[in-house]
Amino acid sequence: MKPITFFLLLITFISNSYGQTDPKIYDIINTISSERIEKDITKLANFGTRHTLSDTVSNTRGIGAARRWIKKEFEQISSDCNNCLEVFYQKDLVKKGANKRITKDVWVVNVVAIQRGTKNPNSFIIMSGDIDSRISDPNDFTNDAPGANDNATGMAGSIEAARVLSNYKFDNSIIYVGLSGEEQGLFGGKGLANYAKEKGWDIIGVMNNDMIGNIKGVDGVIDNRTFRIFSEPTPPTETERQRAARRFYGGEVDGISRQLARYIHKTTKTYMPEMNPKMIYRLDRFGRGGHHRPFNDAGFAGIRIMEAHENYTQQHQDIRTENGIEYGDKLKFVNFDYAKKLTAVNAINLASIASAPLAPKNVGIGGIVEASAKFSWEKVDGAKGYKIYWRDTTSPTWDHFKYVENVTEYTLEGIVLDNFFFGVSAVGEDGHESLVSFPSRIIR
Repeated sequence: MKPITFFLLLITFISNSYGQTDPKIYDIINTISSERIEKDITKLANFGTRHTLSDTVSNTRGIGAARRWIKKEFEQISSDCNNCLEVFYQKDLVKKGANKRITKDVWVVNVVAIQRGTKNPNSFIIMSGDIDSRISDPNDFTNDAPGANDNATGMAGSIEAARVLSNYKFDNSIIYVGLSGEEQGLFGGKGLANYAKEKGWDIIGVMNNDMIGNIKGVDGVIDNRTFRIFSEPTPPTETERQRAARRFYGGEVDGISRQLARYIHKTTKTYMPEMNPKMIYRLDRFGRGGHHRPFNDAGFAGIRIMEAHENYTQQHQDIRTENGIEYGDKLKFVNFDYAKKLTAVNAINLASIASAPLAPKNVGIGGIVEASAKFSWEKVDGAKGYKIYWRDTTSPTWDHFKYVENVTEYTLEGIVLDNFFFGVSAVGEDGHESLVSFPSRIIR
């Protein structure tokens, strides 16, 4: 055999062994429908206003009508997949005066649809969109607030992901949810995060979608491929001891939400290379917030997926024309093909995480003052093997790995511990990987 032929075969083998892709992920991308997303966004915008404090009695206007319609859509999807979704309201009473935006007692009602996993039914990956909308005055709950982009796009994306992914079986559970009360103080996210803790849910991560339909920024940039992934470095619930340990291991930028952001970046570049995911190392935009934050505050991994270029004339604005500028969050400003792309980004990451083994636990690291790096971890059910990742301390992504099988400890010879960050993921039979687990203890 010629050397060049052997080399090409070797490269092919390595690619197939360690860069394996799943054909169903491409099918999922191709099945996401911009037409269905447009129809759902239009329906949501046509409720007039979905303000948290708006009408709950009317069947055509207000947040009550909107959430009943969302629940009905989830129930129809469940009916189409032989009752594969558990659909219910999760709600909390928020009393008048909870903050300046709660001017009367109000039930903050989330619409939840759970697709149970076959192996790990209590482990969940969540996709959320927001039900509610607002205009310039955050307390105005009567005038029109169509909220076409903010955030009918994220809500429609969650419904569409449920339509497509409900045709598949997964090892881990998926939750599709419409969260309420975001504009009044992130109350829906707080309620569901508390509910998850009460129920003992193992939340792998939360993908909060908030504004995924605008491609023309207020700065004039038009971009239908770039999107942002916001993530904070470490959970605010960490103890001082945990923080000190993380600094010792070198993980100031390696919190659980960062690992989720890196996972989404990698999956997107693998299956949708035309897209440009941009990781933003912040919880959210300056002085602003989103519904992933309450999950972070509760100690869960959570990130925000959103458009790259915002247009502030179309966010939280009364509908009007002023100085030749058309203000308001109207349907005409939504790019439905872009919303489709970001919905697909969510769907392929939901499917990949739901298909993967759970992340390794109790990852240990050692090799101080040695020319090698040592690792150990607990065996993961359903894992064919593991990837030991490392990267330069200034790199945002995991750039190198060693694949191993049938072990729960390994030593990387010739790798100096001081010069890199490290992590370990579990790999399933079909090549799907868990999120990367950062070391949490020292081994000798």
